[in-house]
Amino acid sequence: MSDRGCQNPFQQLSYKTGKEEKNIVKYDVIIVGAGPAGIFTAMEMVKNNSTKKILLVEKGKAIEERKCPKSRTKKCVNCKPCNITTGFSGAGAFSDGKLSLSYEVGGDFPMLVGADFAQELINYTDKIYLEFGADTRIEGVSEPLKVREIRKRAIHAGLKLVDCPIRHLGTEKAQHIYGAIETYLQDKGVEMLFGYSCTDLIMEEDVCKGVVITKEGDTKQQRLEAPHTVVAAGRRGADWLQTLCAKYDIAHKPGTVDIGVRVEVRNEIMEEVNKVLYESKLIGYPRPFKNKVRTFCQNPGGFVSQENYDNDLAVVNGHSYKDLKSDNTNLAILCSHNFTEPFNQPISYAQKVGELTNMLGAGQIMVQRYGDILDGKRTWPKELAQSNVRPTLPDVVAGDITAAMPYRAMVNIINFIQAMDQVVPGFASTETLLYSPELKFYSNKVRMDENLVTNVKGLYCLGDSSGWTRGLMMASAMGVLMGRKLL
Repeated sequence: MSDRGCQNPFQQLSYKTGKEEKNIVKYDVIIVGAGPAGIFTAMEMVKNNSTKKILLVEKGKAIEERKCPKSRTKKCVNCKPCNITTGFSGAGAFSDGKLSLSYEVGGDFPMLVGADFAQELINYTDKIYLEFGADTRIEGVSEPLKVREIRKRAIHAGLKLVDCPIRHLGTEKAQHIYGAIETYLQDKGVEMLFGYSCTDLIMEEDVCKGVVITKEGDTKQQRLEAPHTVVAAGRRGADWLQTLCAKYDIAHKPGTVDIGVRVEVRNEIMEEVNKVLYESKLIGYPRPFKNKVRTFCQNPGGFVSQENYDNDLAVVNGHSYKDLKSDNTNLAILCSHNFTEPFNQPISYAQKVGELTNMLGAGQIMVQRYGDILDGKRTWPKELAQSNVRPTLPDVVAGDITAAMPYRAMVNIINFIQAMDQVVPGFASTETLLYSPELKFYSNKVRMDENLVTNVKGLYCLGDSSGWTRGLMMASAMGVLMGRKLL
């Protein structure tokens, strides 16, 4: 791999102010976060032969260095930062690597730029993924008559089946694809700083002039200046971006936060849906609260996984490999929470839910059988060992997730699972496993126009941390548009 993007830029320029010497480096564009939104901002610029000096700043590691020790230790060793959630390509590529090819899935970005244009950006971005080795097969489009039958059952259950073609990269294949993209960008002159956190923005008279960064494990601050600063910090950076919005009056509004569980069943239960759709995107508004509840991130033959945040919050996710398969299918069921005045801290609310669940599980992910929830009892390890559904997360703790889950969310999830049972018979069986906490931080929707311009000159906010996208493809497409605007 080229080392062109790994040089130390701090040796390039310094100046003295009074008795204090400050290091400062100037760029044309600084991108904070090397997830899909940040990557495709740089990608679109270099594909159009931009001569601008571009820097990607990433808290985690280069993709070839991202490895989770849990594959060897069989339990989480709490890496800081977590190799699953940080690093080149972000958290999404190391979960299941699925590209949703419809504008109807992946967030509110189409509301910002229009549905037709959003779909055009998705189609364009998909071709770039194919250039770098994505599987040409598209899931969910080969058997329309069977899709109609599944939709019919969903309608009877009061659920909506969203048509969404899926291109499955696979957890292990995604790493190769993003590795090729990393090398391509470096060869095109994009500089990359790994292991550096952005701690602040450089603001002068309501204009963003760059960022302040620190190397992991060091307190020394470095200033990087640019007329254009792009914050694409992903879900992991949502809380941090919220603090910046409050500090610098970046126009925003509290958005949605998703609280839910990851459900795991035997492949035999999901066999038809897995074959016909690969991923069933179902939405419902169960009584009595009528909150939006949806399925997300379905992994046929997949594995339940753990992700860690900087504040020692452990959350559950799922992986799906191209070659390695388990006996189970897992998917998330998420309940959306939209808060009204005077409350404006949805991210903190969801974190408290996760912290309480972690406390009950002694810092680890908890699991409970669906039948035990209905019976009002905890699940015991012996019961898990005797079940048809064996957990694919090796160090999960059997317990009572309802002791930590908010009543409103738990009732919504139970009623949604009962509706799902009409679409997928056997889904609501006694042995179905519910892992907790599954949390998605999309909050703090940054106000911007269709040109992605915020109220702070020189500052742009993209991807999941901006509140406008929810997933790999939509974040990538938003990055493409940002790259065009910066050309």
